[in-house]
Parts: sequence; C-alpha cells; structure tokens
Amino acid sequence: MKICLVVDDSSVIRKVARRILEGMDFQIIEAEDGEQALGLCQHQLPDAILLDWNMPKMDGYEFLKALRRMPGGDQPKVVFCTTENDVAHIARALHAGANEYIMKPFDREIVEAKFQEVGLI
Repeated sequence: MKICLVVDDSSVIRKVARRILEGMDFQIIEAEDGEQALGLCQHQLPDAILLDWNMPKMDGYEFLKALRRMPGGDQPKVVFCTTENDVAHIARALHAGANEYIMKPFDREIVEAKFQEVGLI
C-alpha cells in the first residue's frame, strides 16, 4: 500500500483528504505544518505528499525545498493543495520541485486526476 503524507494546518482539510485518499487505497500520515512533516520524512519517505502552502512554523514552500535536499527527497510525488492560485506561486512551487498543483476546495475527482497525472495511481 502506498503512503501519502497530508500536510495542512487545517484538521478539516486533513480529514477530507484522508477520506479521499484512503478511498484510493493510500495509507495516510498527517502533519499540521512543514516542520512536523519534515521530521516524519526523515524517518520514512512517503510515496506522495499532499501539501498546503500557508502554515505556521514552516510553510509548504520551505518544506518542499528542504525535502528535495534530503537523501531520497527527490522520490516522493508532491502535489501542492492551496488557495494560492496566482501564476507566480504556481511557478515557484513547480521550480522548487512540486509535481502538481491543486486548488482548494478540491474533491475526489480532482485529486484522482492529479495523482494519476504524476503516476501514483
């Protein structure tokens, strides 16, 4: 079973994402900020990361840059999931190593499509 790390400071978003991703046969690990997520990744790298941008302690962009510098950190497929929808944010995310980008609010159809595009399902 593939593992997906859901990183979002909103417990509601994490719960919605968990429900969708478990329905897609993923095992879910949760983190409420980038700092916590980075600690989890140092123990075990997930197959996929659904990542929010705006979070306390360490935002999604800083987390992504740190992840990609870790040994093996180039392996997880990272899908940003955020309200930040301007072209500059999307370009920064992709340049930092994101594989895809989803806008909030999202549903199962959108998540499935993006995960399929990056080869996770």
